[in-house]
Amino acid sequence: MIEGHGDDLYKYSRPITSNFSSNVYNRVNLDGLKAHLCRLIGCIGSYPEPEPYTLEARIAAANHLSADEVCVTNGATEAIYLIAQTFRGTNTAILQPTFSEYADACRMHAHRVTSLYSLPLEKEHWRLPDDVRMVWICNPNNPTGMVVERTELTELIRRNLQVCFVIDQSYEYFTLVPLLSAAEAADFPNVLQLHSMTKRYAIPGLRLGYVTGSPALLHRLRTNRMPWSVNRLAIEAGLYLLEHDVPQPLDVPAYLQEADRLRGSLQALGALEVWDSRTHFMLVRLRFGKASALKEYLAENHGILIRDASNFDGLDERFFRVATQTSEENDRLVEAIAEWLALG
Repeated sequence: MIEGHGDDLYKYSRPITSNFSSNVYNRVNLDGLKAHLCRLIGCIGSYPEPEPYTLEARIAAANHLSADEVCVTNGATEAIYLIAQTFRGTNTAILQPTFSEYADACRMHAHRVTSLYSLPLEKEHWRLPDDVRMVWICNPNNPTGMVVERTELTELIRRNLQVCFVIDQSYEYFTLVPLLSAAEAADFPNVLQLHSMTKRYAIPGLRLGYVTGSPALLHRLRTNRMPWSVNRLAIEAGLYLLEHDVPQPLDVPAYLQEADRLRGSLQALGALEVWDSRTHFMLVRLRFGKASALKEYLAENHGILIRDASNFDGLDERFFRVATQTSEENDRLVEAIAEWLALG
């Protein structure tokens, strides 16, 4: 794991009151879930299911899948490392810039890793390099917020059946762009999809995700999955959230409108280049100064945390990333950045 992931508020002496650094919307009302887990706290005295069969069956039913097309993991990160382990030694390509754990996990398990900075298009007959056997695509992509649309992705998969596509859809609930559904992807013999309950339900401390795909691919993953990797409270939380669908009060179209407003406000400062995004977070480049200096200033002077994005492959010291929060917090962020720019 590289130094400098988001959500590193533990490093700061001043309390962080507005956290833009991880791609989690922090204002989901989880009072019902917390009360439910408090009532069940006694369950920590016994082991969970060795494999989370019950939760897998519920997720499968919700996604029109069979239970053997779902593999629940200790967050999407466990799924990343599990896939890298299962396909050890593969020739792997990663669409960059993106989440660093794909490359870290693959290198740990002796993959030969190369970077792609674009995907082949129709004029290139959709063909990936001949020696590539696995491709990792974050969709929507972290940190850029860009999305590969369903039709384009489907063509890539169909034209490259020799390649296993690992499609991380951790942010699938925060875009209006049509994506491959879990059921559509499971019909392909060469697709693994990653899903994050952590992101959807704003529960990063619980670590809960799952992989969907064909039964044959998931059988291979399960042979390497560690017993009891998903703890009892996380399983109970997953079951509760599927039943109650807690975050539905989050109006995604309205939330993305607020993201557009934030993007415009940041762009209006003049000293920032804000990349287009199809989701709730966005990549920003300073025209002068370092993102690390801005991050420290915001944290120590305003209790605001952003993500220094300089350690993403292909980015430099001027890049940072923010995830849209409430309108009041977004306005505070813009005002604080304007203050820092004025000091320069």
